Amino acid sequence: MTSLLLLLLLLSLVAFLYSSVGHGGASGYLAVMAIMGVAPAMMKSSALVMNLAVSLFSFISFYRAGHFRLKLFLPFALASIPMAFLGGTMTLSDSIYKKILAVCILFSIVRLVYKFDDSEKNRPIPIWAGVLSGGLIGLLSGMIGIGGGIILSPLMLLMRWANLKETAAVSALFIFVNSLSGLYGQLQKGGINLPENMQWAVLATIVGGLAGSYFGSQKFNIPTLKKLLAVGLVIACLKLIFT
Repeated sequence: MTSLLLLLLLLSLVAFLYSSVGHGGASGYLAVMAIMGVAPAMMKSSALVMNLAVSLFSFISFYRAGHFRLKLFLPFALASIPMAFLGGTMTLSDSIYKKILAVCILFSIVRLVYKFDDSEKNRPIPIWAGVLSGGLIGLLSGMIGIGGGIILSPLMLLMRWANLKETAAVSALFIFVNSLSGLYGQLQKGGINLPENMQWAVLATIVGGLAGSYFGSQKFNIPTLKKLLAVGLVIACLKLIFT
């Protein structure tokens, strides 16, 4: 019982912090589950299910605040949705899965702790760059059970394709559609493998996600907590790499 409560608390905190920057939190959920010893076979499906609710609420909050730009979203989504489905049909060995996940979590750490410059003028997104990067991120998303926002978000900010709030809004919807597509791919492959008490995990992430998306779109970000989460993600990375 104690371990379940700790798991739910950590998942809620992860959802709060990730949704504040427009992320569904799958990489964080996967990191928490890795630390808590959840079987890799269950991690992928579980993270995508939790991703759906949190990323949707996050997108709605940023959309209502006026930060969503369809022209920024479409180039990435065109290729990412079918490629996420393809990735969802793939099966990786536990060892390869853990190593790829560790690399993806590193992207998440960068997004949480790096202070991106939001003052420079944005550049237009070349269609080929959006389609190519969206497709690659979508494939990876479906393969390991993330929405892809942890990779798309730093890319958009580093390339100055959008400001922080616009990036968060685009990432949130990007994560939602990729998570849905990846889950559908898993269904076609043979079904979704979820652990017991999954309903409580989803509820915990919804509560955290609602609060985080509100504060992220309307109020403020929380640098100290994000740095603490980054430390936890580093621990998860090391566990994935060396176990």
